[in-house]
Amino acid sequence: MINGKTVLAVIPARGGSKGVPRKNIKLLAGKPLIAWTIEAAKQSAYLDRVVVSTDDEEIASVAKNYGAEIPFLRPPELAQDDTPGIGPVLHALESLPSYNYVVLLQPTSPLRESQDIDRCIEVCREREVQACVSVTLADKPPQWMYHLDGKSRLQPLLPKQPFVARRQEAPDVYVLNGAVYVAQSEWLKHSRTFLTDVTAAYIMPKDRSLDIDSEIDFLVAAELQKSRV
Repeated sequence: MINGKTVLAVIPARGGSKGVPRKNIKLLAGKPLIAWTIEAAKQSAYLDRVVVSTDDEEIASVAKNYGAEIPFLRPPELAQDDTPGIGPVLHALESLPSYNYVVLLQPTSPLRESQDIDRCIEVCREREVQACVSVTLADKPPQWMYHLDGKSRLQPLLPKQPFVARRQEAPDVYVLNGAVYVAQSEWLKHSRTFLTDVTAAYIMPKDRSLDIDSEIDFLVAAELQKSRV
């Protein structure tokens, strides 16, 4: 709870991950991947309830062992490859009404800490905005990015922008890191997205912003976790 407002955390974890099979419960530095997110959430100063939204009984069992609640199993139609990321969050809000804020915590961000969760929530209150999401500094400026045309020729992503030869000359740009999404519950039900022109940003450092999507990401995350112990 923050300033008398209740806060629900939703950790989405479907069983059918394709890039890394059974990714959400694959061991990372001695713990299932999802455990790192549950533990960070449990250490938050503001989260009133931490629930895992899953369609998978094994994931549900693992999540319970680490202190998360499983008040429902997610319907199969909300656990498909093409299910929008907002779907499980809206389903959780329908199943568990009366929370003023909802926080989406993806288990693929195991380096995120409780301070990141709390600071993102605080930004919403301090700036009086409906939503806040975590971002990190982009590795490369968009002026260095291209797409390919039908003949595999380079086409600039920003064709009207002058080329920047040195990274130091480019303005800072930020990318979503997938770690923390916060929104007022009623606002989110209507907007159906965390990302609008009123969404605020909370900047996280690179060493806590890894979003796991491959086996290589697992190896990098494991080494980073070991260095933090």
